[in-house]
Amino acid sequence: MTFATALRERRYARGLSLADLAGQVHFHRGFIHRVETGERAPNRQLAEAADVALQAGGALVREFEEDESVRQEEAATRKVLASSLATTRSLVELADLELDDLGAGVEEAAVDYLGWPPAPMLQRADALRTDVLQRLKDYRHGPNDRADLYVAAGRLSGILAYAALDLGDSNAALEHARAAARCAKYAGDMELLVWVRGTQSLIARFNGDYGVALDYVRDGMQHVNEGVGTGEARLLCGEAQCLANLGDSRAANQILNAAEQARERVHRPDSLPGLFEFSETKQRYYAGSSLIWLDGGDDARRAATEAQAAIDSWQQMPAEQRSLDDERLAHIYKATALVQLDDVEGAADAMAPILTLPREAQISWISKRAGRIGSMLSTPRFQGSPAATDLREAIAALKTA
Repeated sequence: MTFATALRERRYARGLSLADLAGQVHFHRGFIHRVETGERAPNRQLAEAADVALQAGGALVREFEEDESVRQEEAATRKVLASSLATTRSLVELADLELDDLGAGVEEAAVDYLGWPPAPMLQRADALRTDVLQRLKDYRHGPNDRADLYVAAGRLSGILAYAALDLGDSNAALEHARAAARCAKYAGDMELLVWVRGTQSLIARFNGDYGVALDYVRDGMQHVNEGVGTGEARLLCGEAQCLANLGDSRAANQILNAAEQARERVHRPDSLPGLFEFSETKQRYYAGSSLIWLDGGDDARRAATEAQAAIDSWQQMPAEQRSLDDERLAHIYKATALVQLDDVEGAADAMAPILTLPREAQISWISKRAGRIGSMLSTPRFQGSPAATDLREAIAALKTA
């Protein structure tokens, strides 16, 4: 429970109006109203005064301190996000300088990203890339290292793009991705450029810009080296997501099938594991996340099957190989498909691991996709269903957990 919720509930329990409480704590009623609705952050003076006025026995002060701790952590993350963007802008300007090989650190970050929250990975990737930038400025590198070093800078920018997007800042994510694309071009690394185009398409899909997302896919397809890595399969899955969101069931399913064929043609694995690898499990996850945007029926049944297959695969992996955020989202995609099939109880079971997540584990994708289920359950189709009401209320409470 947040301070705002606790304050409002205790005020109601005491039978006090905003004006009544304002008179006792000596704060303007408008300020208290904005605190209760989340429009303004509270301060300690209000928390302490309200705790006394509402006879909360210190509970309101404790709620305030917990909220304040979260706000400070979020402010620190925003500061790092701004700093990382400044580095991206500097990196883009340095077109012809050389870098030193930071491959080991980049690989560790790419693998660790699958199991870590985005905020600490943002800090880690930014620190690594800041070192890269300093090496650029100081010319601390060998004369023949240019391509490898641009690849390192591009991959770090790609990690930052993912972290920014998971934190809900798509504009920052796009800037980082543009820097990654430029580095890939400088290095002549088409595998990395294909991955970046897939990431830029992902960001555009996050923003609902499906035409732009398709443009990124089609540009990326021009740089695919058939059979080298899984970039082609990833791009095709992104295209399927676009087509599904645009309502084309037949084309979306055809492209998902084409993505499976692209995977079968791979004869050289991805150059880097972790975030830069598009596993078969991730491909099934993409299939599920695509087909939930269609009208239910066979599409929903395939979506639920693909999402469950991805979940089963991740749960059989060692902890360090699991992509926890994607695994959680797969639960949401399965639940979405089941709601489309009118199986609300099954959807509630699928959502169970999500409904107990702490706030710091609720990345932006989880909030967006769970919110869609809540909206679906609010339609007249589910009026009178206690199970739908329970699940909708549990989803609404997620961010206050």
